[in-house]
Amino acid sequence: MKIAVCIALLTAMAGAALATEIPRSERRSGYSFMSADSKAMQDDDTANPGMLFVLDGEALWMRKAGAANKACADCHNDARVSMKGVAAHYPAFDKALGKPVDLEGRINLCRTNHQQATPFAYESRELLALTAYVARQSRGMPITAGGDPELAPFVEQGHALFMQRQGQLNLGCTSCHDDNWDKKLAGSAITQGQPTGYPLYRLEWQTLGSLERRLRSCMTGVRAQAYDYGSPELVALELYLMSRARGLPMETPAVRP
Repeated sequence: MKIAVCIALLTAMAGAALATEIPRSERRSGYSFMSADSKAMQDDDTANPGMLFVLDGEALWMRKAGAANKACADCHNDARVSMKGVAAHYPAFDKALGKPVDLEGRINLCRTNHQQATPFAYESRELLALTAYVARQSRGMPITAGGDPELAPFVEQGHALFMQRQGQLNLGCTSCHDDNWDKKLAGSAITQGQPTGYPLYRLEWQTLGSLERRLRSCMTGVRAQAYDYGSPELVALELYLMSRARGLPMETPAVRP
């Protein structure tokens, strides 16, 4: 019954007026849509389950790995200093690759190029933990992603993907997160989709998850074929979403329903 209601509501959205971009002055984190209990869980590091991953990430930061027998700390020293503000401007342009790389991708590039180690698998506890630890150092800092002129065509690609209708329900990201935010879908708040806290702990998942996991889940929800983890399309979408959230503070590790 719940699935049928969701489909009916989403189908109704598909016939709504064309998307209107949210004015920058009205952009809000998903945190503002949560219950007081969920907010309290995020705000208290002793209650926030995402902090368990951050602690694991701190241990990984110090652990030597690969044929080079190097730890992240051997190059970057104290993450509280060297990683401060870093996550706030990712995805970032990689000159060697000629394309944007998200934070998970950067960590794996460091593993392969500098540690000579096998890259972590997407959504593995290790990659989520290390990403969360690095991003935690930017908590409270404003998002600055997307400002590099070399990123402009990729931001535009991500914007086009955000607007593109897809799947059997013929919906785009914009159908929910621009046109219908602050409404309800099967009793749950529709947020603006601002990516301020990733990797974040989602109560529905009972674990930490990446922004790419959330994007793939949305695609499955509208009955579309989800892009592969690490695909150029998902990185472009990440880049656009982060640029759309520019100025909002980082919350990693956030908590969401």
